[in-house]
Amino acid sequence: MTVVTPLADPSRRRSNRPNWEEPPTAAGQTGKGVVLVLVVAVVLIPLWMVVLTSLSTQTAVNKAGGMVLVPDGLTLAAYQQIFTNQLVMHSLAVSLGITIVGTLISMVVTILCAYGLSRHGSFAHRPILLVLVVTMFFSGGLIPTFLVVSALGGYDSYWSMILPTAVSVFNILVVRAFFSATSQELIDAAAIDGAGDWRTLWSVVLPTSRAVTAVVALFYAVGYWNTFFNALLFLPDNQKWPLQMVIYTYTLQGNAMPGSGQNTTGQYFGTQEITPLAIQMAVVTLTLIPILLIYPFVQRHFTKGVLLGAIKG
Repeated sequence: MTVVTPLADPSRRRSNRPNWEEPPTAAGQTGKGVVLVLVVAVVLIPLWMVVLTSLSTQTAVNKAGGMVLVPDGLTLAAYQQIFTNQLVMHSLAVSLGITIVGTLISMVVTILCAYGLSRHGSFAHRPILLVLVVTMFFSGGLIPTFLVVSALGGYDSYWSMILPTAVSVFNILVVRAFFSATSQELIDAAAIDGAGDWRTLWSVVLPTSRAVTAVVALFYAVGYWNTFFNALLFLPDNQKWPLQMVIYTYTLQGNAMPGSGQNTTGQYFGTQEITPLAIQMAVVTLTLIPILLIYPFVQRHFTKGVLLGAIKG
């Protein structure tokens, strides 16, 4: 005996399906494409104009009335001027030093704190975690921070660029969540082999947490590289300024850089026709290069390192 199942009404099936199961329409596909193109244009066009202006001659910049969008009269004279400017090169070295030292200190403190908080039964890990979380919502404020850093001898010191922001509670929580997900069997096996906490952290936990450590290290490195507010507060000597502070002072405020070779008309640098705007955009481009070089090597860890750790936390 054959049982014939009556066909369901197609219009009723469509009404019962959720919206995300519907096949995309041509209008929807076109709309998504337009939105993606606009988003990409919003990101890339300013970057393109900054780089192109830094490579343009004074004639091209004057012809464009400011930022250059179409290539015309390209030259590397602005970059030659930058690499002979002692202030820019010294600030570049300061930024690199602060980024490297600060990232190392931040990663050591973050990993040790996160590992201790991730081990059940460790001393006072719950009260310490509560205190850390409270600091995410309440801070001491600008003036108390300035007074504390000054009282500890951090004023006019490079350490004022590192220590006040050396630890991020958010990053500790992300790393702690990832450490907590480490297989207990691996840790038990290491303990049976005689490994202590330091050996377990170094040989078991860290090798299985490369994704989150790489992403958090990038977070810290980008933060240190882009910081200028601490320099504005604690570094009155411009010889100690990082590169971002130089950009803030001589690009956003439009001041002429010391030793830039600007003449009395404010339009020429030495024998080259370079506008101050091209010099400023060249400095901005210089700050983008390290992040653009590092990001492709860390980008593949982002989903596993942050999103997965956050969900498990």
